[in-house]
Amino acid sequence: MSTQRSGTVQGRPDLDTPVQATCEVLDRRREGAYWVLSFAAKEIAERAQPGQFVSLAVQSPGALLRRPFSIARVSQQGVAAGTVDVVFDAHGPGTEWLTSVRGHDVLDVVGPLGRPFPMPRRKVGCLLIGGGYGVAPLLYLGETLRREGLRVDMIVGAATQARLLGVIEAKRLSASSVFTTEDGSYGTQGRVTDVLEAVVAHGRTGVVYACGPNAMLRAVSERCGELHLPVQVAVEERMACGIGVCFTCVLPIRDRAGNVHLRRACLDGPVLNGARIAWEDTRYGAPSARTPAGEGGDA
Repeated sequence: MSTQRSGTVQGRPDLDTPVQATCEVLDRRREGAYWVLSFAAKEIAERAQPGQFVSLAVQSPGALLRRPFSIARVSQQGVAAGTVDVVFDAHGPGTEWLTSVRGHDVLDVVGPLGRPFPMPRRKVGCLLIGGGYGVAPLLYLGETLRREGLRVDMIVGAATQARLLGVIEAKRLSASSVFTTEDGSYGTQGRVTDVLEAVVAHGRTGVVYACGPNAMLRAVSERCGELHLPVQVAVEERMACGIGVCFTCVLPIRDRAGNVHLRRACLDGPVLNGARIAWEDTRYGAPSARTPAGEGGDA
């Protein structure tokens, strides 16, 4: 069950307009250290693009604000048409409440929101770099890039093997996949930036897409700058409203002239040009900061 309120243009849905939907929960399951939530949301699925997010109302005590979640997967065909998946880590009252929902429960969902990943304008190799559950929207992006006939390579990182997400899917959809863990429990010991240059050379990468904790995104953006590679990052920011009203998710962004302006991650992002973010003016530490991959996110 899913009911939506949305705008129309000449009797047809306006696919650029988010909708508010009452959505039936189809499945809630564990996937490694994380949770996957699937719900029926036909109009949201029709509009969604990789990199966008949905905003869910939660019913935990004292939870007045919605919670934003990147769209991990949509199904637009077959018996599962009209479904949306999100992935989350339970580490606050809002996400803890979501672990308790069951099939046939209903959720109040707004989406899709935000700016999606821009598609390459020419045939280039695409490197997707994900940290922790930040891998989820990149798997969605990878499927889209492959349908466009583009090469996809992936680097997936986390603090430990238990916090890696989408290992099998990454191997399936990419021409090459490299995994890093900080404790060496799976793949190469280290961080995603430790293997970035080698993967770029092997895949003849022309553009990089990344999603994960912002400290990781800073390190990836700065390394891509050294390699003269364009990089698009889906930032993790606390979004109180998700529609650009509250200004709690602002980031400093440089324009072409080098001037810094505050931009809202929910409206102007969450996908942003990593080279334009004035990382030194943010609260995210230098690339050497010991921030485990995949430990960011909201409650």
